Amino acid sequence: MALLERAPAEEMPMTAPPRRRTRRNPVTWYRGGGLWNLLFLLPMIVVFAVFSWSPIVQSVVMSLQKTNLITSQWVGLDNYVKVLSDPLLGEAVLNTLWFAVLALIFGFPVPLLMAVLMSEVRRAKGFYSALAYLPVVIPPVVAVLLWKFFYSADPNGVFNTVLGWVGIPPQPWIQDAVQAMPSLVLEATWAGAGGSIIIYLAALLGVPPELYDAAEVDGAGVWRKIWHVTLPQLRGILFIMLILQIIATAQVFLEPFLFTGGGPAGATRTILLYIYDKAFRNSLGGAYGEATAVSVLLAIVLALLSWLYFKLTNRWSNS
Repeated sequence: MALLERAPAEEMPMTAPPRRRTRRNPVTWYRGGGLWNLLFLLPMIVVFAVFSWSPIVQSVVMSLQKTNLITSQWVGLDNYVKVLSDPLLGEAVLNTLWFAVLALIFGFPVPLLMAVLMSEVRRAKGFYSALAYLPVVIPPVVAVLLWKFFYSADPNGVFNTVLGWVGIPPQPWIQDAVQAMPSLVLEATWAGAGGSIIIYLAALLGVPPELYDAAEVDGAGVWRKIWHVTLPQLRGILFIMLILQIIATAQVFLEPFLFTGGGPAGATRTILLYIYDKAFRNSLGGAYGEATAVSVLLAIVLALLSWLYFKLTNRWSNS
């Protein structure tokens, strides 16, 4: 009995001995296969150096020169001073910001709303998903030329004919300085919404169904469930998509180039179109140094936005 009444002795916790950190030196690096790893990565490093890093370095150098791509003259920061004092650059920045604002107003909520509606569909969900993604499959140049035909200012144009059915007079569309930019945003929203819809549909699959059941028990309707359940659960992906859309709209070029060429009266001249005009619109030789200087400034802004994007994605992935 005495043996049964004795308390068991306390066991000492077993701790693993501390691992000794080995110093990295050329010998340990070689023995650990570092040389073979370097040889394996060497082709990729060469490709990146030739096709990615080398053009970046050359662009920075060219932005400090006055060049016609044959002869070059070092001018320092004069190209940056010229473009920053050019009123056309200010106009292009404002036009790009206006495009970004319109794209956020129309192009950002529309894919989310369509994804939410499609997630409630019980039948033929795959068919609707494919139908929504169809504009992404159409080549961008073909889509722009097709919409340019639709935007005909003639009373017998496609869109003007449709407006005539409801008693609205014909509109000038891309031939008017006020309507041109919203018309471009409408086509860009149609062309790019499919990819965003697929991303939102995938994100909606991760929303726990019990949250919607609890909202229904509390008497929440469709819109209250969207506001109090869906949007809070998608706040991470929504902010990431917002940053990606801002980065994309800052580089808009195809629509203003093919629709209007920057007109009418410069109302759709964006930053990339301004760079194109600087470099290639003069048949006797463009201002390549000034165009490259604007490109470097734009790259810095986009790099800051990309850094913010990676910081936020890294924070949300670790939370």
